[in-house]
Amino acid sequence: MKIAVMGMGVAGSYLMARLKDSEHDVTGYELNPKERHDSICAWGTIKPILTEFCKKTGRDFNDFLIHDGKNMHVKMNNDIKFDIGLKGLCTYDKLGLIKDFIKDSKVIYGKPPTLEELEKEYDMIVDCTGFHRVYLPKLKEDFFLPTYEYKVEYENGVPYDDFYIEPFPGMSGYFWYFPLGEKWAHIGAGDYNKQHIKATDDFLKKHGGKVLKTKGRPIRLATPDRCKPYYSGKVVGVGESIGTVYALLGEGIIPSMQCVEIFLDNMHDFKAYEKAVEKHYKVYAKVFNFVRAKIHKDFNFFKALPDFLAIFRYMKKNEDRFGMDIKIADLMKVAKA
Repeated sequence: MKIAVMGMGVAGSYLMARLKDSEHDVTGYELNPKERHDSICAWGTIKPILTEFCKKTGRDFNDFLIHDGKNMHVKMNNDIKFDIGLKGLCTYDKLGLIKDFIKDSKVIYGKPPTLEELEKEYDMIVDCTGFHRVYLPKLKEDFFLPTYEYKVEYENGVPYDDFYIEPFPGMSGYFWYFPLGEKWAHIGAGDYNKQHIKATDDFLKKHGGKVLKTKGRPIRLATPDRCKPYYSGKVVGVGESIGTVYALLGEGIIPSMQCVEIFLDNMHDFKAYEKAVEKHYKVYAKVFNFVRAKIHKDFNFFKALPDFLAIFRYMKKNEDRFGMDIKIADLMKVAKA
């Protein structure tokens, strides 16, 4: 089967590596020219999970590991501060791994072909274009956060030795600081109320540092139940193009790679793929409803309690997947933000 994989981000590059020695004839397309192919968006993930994914492609995740987290420092808008113990949350060379995933594959860079051109040449077109969802029908109702971030170099010591976050009032988003080794960090924020650029610039003014890179991009929080269709004709979506971001954390690396695995198990039956995606990401809809109600100031804790408890149980049960100690008291502090 001739397959085109569109977009060489987290999902597309991992899919290329997984299909590398398969019986399929696979070509990757990256929308940017080779020299502009980038992935600045916060390089945080969970070490044991990525280690397993890398193993499936014959790679050692330790080759890409930058910082192994011990504590996440949290500062709430009412000046409440607390630490969350980490077990696996790390930063890694995300772009390095993406490039390594595709280094032995056929990838075409630059202006991609139109859908008509692709349909003539390929049996299947996999849309891994993330937020832009270039080859799938537009969504009836999307929901996303604008995000903005810097890669910063600190000459005179870093402001924080570990992960640091500041959730915005009403849970409309958060500011983050992700350490990248001895003198670098990613700082950035995503905010529905568009205070993200101000928060990032305020942090930069306060702590100094030399900006090496700037990136602004939207992140889709609409969950898979809101991102249908997942497929149309020869096209099938994988990753953020069908909403695989965990809305409470704005985290999409692992959910997107899990989506690749679900796709590989069901790639010859799009209906079965749709069912498997619905099942795997079912709790994401509860998380999204919870976050959206907070953002729209339409939040009633008692009404939201069943969803809140379901989210807590899901995260507690999957502590290793989230790479942190999940405590109901911490989740309550965030919920009351």
